[in-house]
Amino acid sequence: QKEISMMDRALNRPVRPFITIIGGAKISDKISVLEHIMGKVDTLLIGGGMASNFIRAMDYGVGDSLIEPDRVGLARELLERARQQGTDLLLPEDVVVGDSFTAEARSQTVAISGIPDGWRVMDIGPRTIEQFEARLRGAKTVIWNGPMGVFEYPRFSQGTKAMANTLAALEATTIIGGGSTAEAVVEMGLSDRMTHVSTGGGASLEFLEGKTLPGVAVLQDREG
Repeated sequence: QKEISMMDRALNRPVRPFITIIGGAKISDKISVLEHIMGKVDTLLIGGGMASNFIRAMDYGVGDSLIEPDRVGLARELLERARQQGTDLLLPEDVVVGDSFTAEARSQTVAISGIPDGWRVMDIGPRTIEQFEARLRGAKTVIWNGPMGVFEYPRFSQGTKAMANTLAALEATTIIGGGSTAEAVVEMGLSDRMTHVSTGGGASLEFLEGKTLPGVAVLQDREG
């Protein structure tokens, strides 16, 4: 019940500026979330592997990065929709790329316009971290769902760690979506510095998508 009222208030009656950070590997997992929150948030920060779809939608090469070719057109539409609705959508300016999907991969930092063939996006870069941190400093409500890179590999965990540390220092309502984002925050020992860390995993994602969950509807009726 605490989680529902917390997320409901953040989504529908947020103290502004309201910023959402969306990451994770696949855009297909987050399409409905992006569509649902687009008109509600002031700023949307996009990182993680799914950012590659947006980078590709801007006609840049993405090397061997995991993209969903059938979703690139959708990423282009979402960029356009953000412009029309006045949502400030920030994509990475630079990324950390690896020459393989392993903890031991060689890595380098490149601008999104210079991702080399044979390399893949593994994390957001230092300039992007600075840009995202600067934007977050003024936030009063933040929802974060999805890591900024392959945080299980120390070399590619800097973006996720930076977001966690920035949110932990904010005087704001900070809600961490379930799954691997919650794992990262718990691993860093920062759970108690966040307003709420979701235990809901996929269910918290569905709530962000605007879906009616039967158990949640019952609790919301009770609250009403």
